[in-house]
Amino acid sequence: MTETVTQLDYPASADSHLDLPPGAVLQADMADQAEAASSYLKALSHPGRLMIMCYLIEGEKTVTDLELLLGARQSSVSQHLARLRADKLVRTRRDGKAIHYSLADERAKRVIAMMHDLFCRTAPKSA
Repeated sequence: MTETVTQLDYPASADSHLDLPPGAVLQADMADQAEAASSYLKALSHPGRLMIMCYLIEGEKTVTDLELLLGARQSSVSQHLARLRADKLVRTRRDGKAIHYSLADERAKRVIAMMHDLFCRTAPKSA
């Protein structure tokens, strides 16, 4: 019985040449990207944070705007915004005393737009 050695059975060094197919990703690189994606999705995994992101895709909002839209208390909205800010999913703009929140980047807009298309655009029909 012969043993087959796969490309992932040994670490790649700078001078080694791997015959990977075009577009292939090394396991270590994929693991790093999977960790980043997982963290990103965890930030969106709470219904309140996800709803905030959905409202922000329509344009920037203040905490007061979001309180009214969500029917939630200021402290709860602020906690969710703090988490989204820490995860760099939203950014702020100060206008006097008011702080306006918006989606931080194109990636966030694309993710929320995709979620909207999958879950909000057409309601599932019951049998």
